[in-house]
Amino acid sequence: MTRNLKALTAALALSVAAPAVADQPALAAPKEARIAFANHGGIRNWRAVDRDTLLIEGRNRRWYQAELFAPAFGLPFALAVGFDTHPGGSFDRFSRVIVEGQSYPLRSLVEIERPRRNDSDKSAA
Repeated sequence: MTRNLKALTAALALSVAAPAVADQPALAAPKEARIAFANHGGIRNWRAVDRDTLLIEGRNRRWYQAELFAPAFGLPFALAVGFDTHPGGSFDRFSRVIVEGQSYPLRSLVEIERPRRNDSDKSAA
């Protein structure tokens, strides 16, 4: 009898707590972005954050953050990177970044606010 009472109490506690969790607003995932005409000058500048993250400036001076699926160990030191676009020329989360001859698929590409300039970053305009 006490076993059934404990099970009933636990079930009741879960049913009371569930609506409170469901009423909380869910965090919205950032909207995936797309850089149009990336194969014709649509990408103006780029900056490596670390081996997994790349900041990309579009021709319209908007900034995007590209997250790679796998770390590109040479990315923080790369002098040049390639942007493998779709046949239509757009660059989005289904595109790839090429670092030192290796192709890295993107996990996400989202638009961000203009990043701050670091003291060590003298090349940014």
